[in-house]
Amino acid sequence: MSNLELYTAISKLDDAAKAEVKDFADFLLEKSKKIKKKKHPKAGFMKGKIKMLPGFDDPLEDFKEYIN
Repeated sequence: MSNLELYTAISKLDDAAKAEVKDFADFLLEKSKKIKKKKHPKAGFMKGKIKMLPGFDDPLEDFKEYIN
């Protein structure tokens, strides 16, 4: 649909419908801004930020009865 076709169609609407079309167009513009702003983290960006404490892999006391 060309801009002229869109303008012609909108110009035939009453004022209430034109306001609704404008609100919807504003919604679509905001939605497209949010999509563009979304950045994905790069692989390995948290390297060195997480530390595993000694004994992390040790069995938990609560599950001793299930191990034996």
